[in-house]
Amino acid sequence: MEVKRDMYKRIFVIVLDSLGIGAMPDSERFGDKDVDTFGHILDRMQTLDIPNLSGLGMINLHSGGKMKAVAEPIGRFMQLAEASNGKDTMTGHWEMMCIKTKKPFITFTEHGFPPELITELENRCGKRVIGNKSASGTEIIEELGEEEINTGAMIVYTSADSVLQICGNEETFDLDNLYRCCEIAREITLKDEWRVGRVIARPYVGKKKGEFKRTSNRHDYALKPTGATVLNALKDNGFDVIGVGKINDIFCGEGITQTYRSKSSVHGMEQTIEICKGEFNGLCFVNLVDFDALWGHRRNPQGYGQEIEKFDKNLGVLIDEMRHDDLLIITADHGNDPTYTGTDHTREYVPFIAYSKEMKEGGAIDSEDTFAVIGATIADNFGVRMPDGAIGHSILDKLI
Repeated sequence: MEVKRDMYKRIFVIVLDSLGIGAMPDSERFGDKDVDTFGHILDRMQTLDIPNLSGLGMINLHSGGKMKAVAEPIGRFMQLAEASNGKDTMTGHWEMMCIKTKKPFITFTEHGFPPELITELENRCGKRVIGNKSASGTEIIEELGEEEINTGAMIVYTSADSVLQICGNEETFDLDNLYRCCEIAREITLKDEWRVGRVIARPYVGKKKGEFKRTSNRHDYALKPTGATVLNALKDNGFDVIGVGKINDIFCGEGITQTYRSKSSVHGMEQTIEICKGEFNGLCFVNLVDFDALWGHRRNPQGYGQEIEKFDKNLGVLIDEMRHDDLLIITADHGNDPTYTGTDHTREYVPFIAYSKEMKEGGAIDSEDTFAVIGATIADNFGVRMPDGAIGHSILDKLI
């Protein structure tokens, strides 16, 4: 079937960060056995109040608990496998925009950074490291800020993402020295076994607990995507590429024309609804991180389920606001089974659900072996050439 280019004037891609739908065949190689983020949430909660996701075909795609599939879903749906070697945010999002990652990014959420890395960092920076754990940035400053000031030590911490962060008091550490230490950390963490996506300088001011405050002198030392993405192709051809939530950070600003930072996933959906009410021609790419950061890593299936319900309410508002030449794609970047051991992401299939008011009918479509069908379909729709080295193929003809 021949598909008219620029069939959709606007495409919304919403990433429900970590909403996996079952173990991939190679999951055990990543330390994940019988994982299933969405399925196990349903098993624990039995029912979720998600009429909009259900209507699009989410339960038809992946059932659990007492949830029943709808007889006539209005969305097109399938499962996607990840072709890249990883289960992290950057790898998943980059693959959606047609980059295959062979060397995985490493997270250090459970145990902090290894002693060998810390020793090299201490020796080269000339400072003793304190912290070395996964923590909230504001909380670790409250906990260790006075010790850093009094002893000349250096607070190093990580989070659920592939990141190394260094705090420095602007009055006692000196910004230039903080940036120097972060540049050393960036160099050290380029090694395959310690490869992190981002090093961040986190300066703060204040002299004692209760007075500490982070400043605007944060500096990121991020890895850019390893090649041009579909976002670059869209921007270079004059299309809008609007990032909501963490999208700008994930792509290091590459290919983004406008960015909105979100205070929460609910706020991210509210921003997306407002964007939908406005005018643009191109892509609105949304990351909703609370599923992952607040509930998946903290192994809280009930909180995760309730977050899905909150999303569903705003999803209904967005669908009402959509125009006839809008396409909505809902997906995920990896899994994070809140019933599984540990605190790390899980290697899983992810959902692909597409909807437009112009679609003739809903229903299942054949599964695909890469997230890159998303970016390739977007490129095809807007008539832009895929970047050199890009993976993926268009499924636009299945979304009409």
